[in-house]
Amino acid sequence: QVQLVESGGGAVRPGGSLRLSCAASGTIFSRFIMVWYRQAPGKQRELVARIFSTGNTNHVDSVKGRFTISRDNAKNTVYLQMNSLKPEDTAVYYCNAHLPGVDYWGQGTQVTVSS
Repeated sequence: QVQLVESGGGAVRPGGSLRLSCAASGTIFSRFIMVWYRQAPGKQRELVARIFSTGNTNHVDSVKGRFTISRDNAKNTVYLQMNSLKPEDTAVYYCNAHLPGVDYWGQGTQVTVSS
């Protein structure tokens, strides 16, 4: 069993920055593909970025050049650095730990970008 706890959300003006953190319990964190999703009101949940056990990363096109996913296996933590935030980035951001046949989710953290 893996428990995920997100933090770092909040309200920010357009152009601002936030860093989300997701702390995981358990001893096999390094094996998981760690993923950040987001869900805006009235929209489906979408994958934002993911990082593999190798350290390779993928980012959805809409955040490329602005968001960066990273992980610290020694701290069992995955991060999402979000720069140049836009109003359309407003959503609840969820952390996910994935292995084939296994998914764990955090409770979500709200990010609001508004002037």
